[in-house]
Amino acid sequence: MDDIRNTAEDRRDDPRRDDEFVDAAALAAELAEEHPADIAEALDEEEPEVASAVLASLPRDKQIEILDLPDFDLSGDLIEALPVEEAVRLISELSADRAADLFRWMEEPARSHLFARLPAATQAELNRLLSWPEHTAGSLMTTEFVSVPSSWTIGDTLRHIRAIERTRETIYAIYVLDPATHKLLQAVTLRRLISGEPQQPILTCAPAHDPITVDPLMDREEVARLISKYDLLAVPVVDANEQVLGIVTVDDMIDAIIEEGTEDAQKFGGMEALDEPYMEIGFLDMLKKRAGWLSILFLGEMLTASAMQHFEDELERAIVLTLFIPLIMSSGGNSGSQATSLIIRALALHEIKLGDWWRVALRELPSGLVLGSILGTLGMTRIAIWQLAGFHDYGEHWVLVALTVGSALVAIVTFGSLIGSMLPFVLRRAGFDPASASAPFVATFIDVTGLVIYFSVALAILHGTLL
Repeated sequence: MDDIRNTAEDRRDDPRRDDEFVDAAALAAELAEEHPADIAEALDEEEPEVASAVLASLPRDKQIEILDLPDFDLSGDLIEALPVEEAVRLISELSADRAADLFRWMEEPARSHLFARLPAATQAELNRLLSWPEHTAGSLMTTEFVSVPSSWTIGDTLRHIRAIERTRETIYAIYVLDPATHKLLQAVTLRRLISGEPQQPILTCAPAHDPITVDPLMDREEVARLISKYDLLAVPVVDANEQVLGIVTVDDMIDAIIEEGTEDAQKFGGMEALDEPYMEIGFLDMLKKRAGWLSILFLGEMLTASAMQHFEDELERAIVLTLFIPLIMSSGGNSGSQATSLIIRALALHEIKLGDWWRVALRELPSGLVLGSILGTLGMTRIAIWQLAGFHDYGEHWVLVALTVGSALVAIVTFGSLIGSMLPFVLRRAGFDPASASAPFVATFIDVTGLVIYFSVALAILHGTLL
């Protein structure tokens, strides 16, 4: 595969290359025997016009496998570049959830033009999937699942699976429905099915517990938690009448979890989550995603200057205090960022709930005190060593300066840990994503308050000497 990828890259970078003369059939022949994921990766290196020509030269079943891949970045572009009749044929054969994803990403007027050419049944199915809000179970589900009436035998079910398996997203979970109401009665795994006697009723190999189901409006993070908790390959999405609307498969959830993790990581960095891969997002869009939060953080840091102006007289009388401002500010911000990261992740994994805020506070308060004491001891030791070794003269009151720095570190690290752990709870309660409590945001907030704490401690300890 590496040789094929290098060949594609060489072709793309060759200055003599003209897209109109690329031998799509030859490239398709090189790729035809590769895994669909490797073909998709190679096509991502080509321009959409070339990639669409290569795709059209591949066997039909290979085309469907490639376009069904959720990580294939050019899927939407390729569909738009193909002749309308060819695009309609491919979309009609894609899995329903993947086809719905393509229309979510597609832009007008191509979206409406192509949608109008689809068969009425396909339009109706896609409209149902597209009607659910993004990032919910309904938006992730596929309608291509295996269901059988409870009146069937195991043998009937196995014959049915053999007949339809190519048209289903997965056959590893079989959903048993009431013949009259179509209400979900049980979920049977393929493993238990093939170990049963063919003449026995399908319900004889069903588990004793009720099936695990989700609501179509359930958030994808909660769906992922249930799939992980119950070790499921798929989970049915049911309506108020307990009729199956579709299923969410574990592979779809893996893709959703990766996307969710990417969004959270970007928010942790103090910016809006990107809607597209880094190398594909436009320059202006990138500025919009970053400039807003960066400006907010800048305005927040301006309060630091205001705090220092408030203590201007103290700074003039005790210049030595300015030497430790970066140390004080960074320590408080670091402790707050640590606490925030821990709590955001614990909330996401449902290790803690909103009602646990007081338990978290009781844990973070002593943790902050101990961590602050460790840093305070290190800070005081450093000042003592530098003074006694002659590296720097902190003045005749250097012991009090060391005590000020040590005490301030204890107070600021404790405050940072407490505030950093409580901020995600506040945001969640207010209906915001806790990931918005990014490390830069927490650090900026604690920078300002840390200065106030530092100079307040200095006033208390150095009053009558340096101050």
